[in-house]
Amino acid sequence: MNPFSTILEKNTLTGPNFIDWLRNLRIVLNSEKIGYILETLVPNPLPEGATELQQTTFRKWEEDDMQTRCYMLASMNNELQRQYEKMGTAKDILLHLQELYGEQSRIARYEISKELFRTRLTEEADVSVHVLKIINMIERLENLDFSMDANLQTDLILQSLPDSFA
Repeated sequence: MNPFSTILEKNTLTGPNFIDWLRNLRIVLNSEKIGYILETLVPNPLPEGATELQQTTFRKWEEDDMQTRCYMLASMNNELQRQYEKMGTAKDILLHLQELYGEQSRIARYEISKELFRTRLTEEADVSVHVLKIINMIERLENLDFSMDANLQTDLILQSLPDSFA
C-alpha cells in the first residue's frame, strides 16, 4: 500500500469535511501522478480507426480514472460509497460532491467572514484575546480555501481596534 494512502484512511469523507478531504485526496493523487484526472475533461470515445497512440492514451486515462475512483470511494464513509460507487467517472463524483458540499463551505466562509469584518474590540476587552480571535477566524477561512495576504490581515486587525489605539 502506498504510504500516502494512509492520509486518506485518516481523513474519511463524511460530507462536511469535504474541503479537507479533497486537499488530502489531491496530495495522494499527485503522489501517484494521476492528479490530472480531477482537472481534465473526460475524453471523448475513440473514433473508428483511432491510432495506436490514441488508443494507448485513452486506455491510460481509463486506468488512471479507475484508480482515482478507487481512492475516492475507499476514503468515503459507507453511506457515501453506496451513493457514488456506480457513478461513471472520478470527475463526475467530484462535481457532484462539489455541488453538495461546496455550498456548505460557501455558507461557512460567508458566516466567518461576516463575523471577522464586524468584530470590534471594546475599550475594556483584552487586546491579545481579541487579536487571537481574529487570527483564529482568518485561519478558519484559510481552511475553507479563502486566503488573505498579510497586509489585509494586519489591516483587519488594526481596523477592529477602537479609535483610542490610534
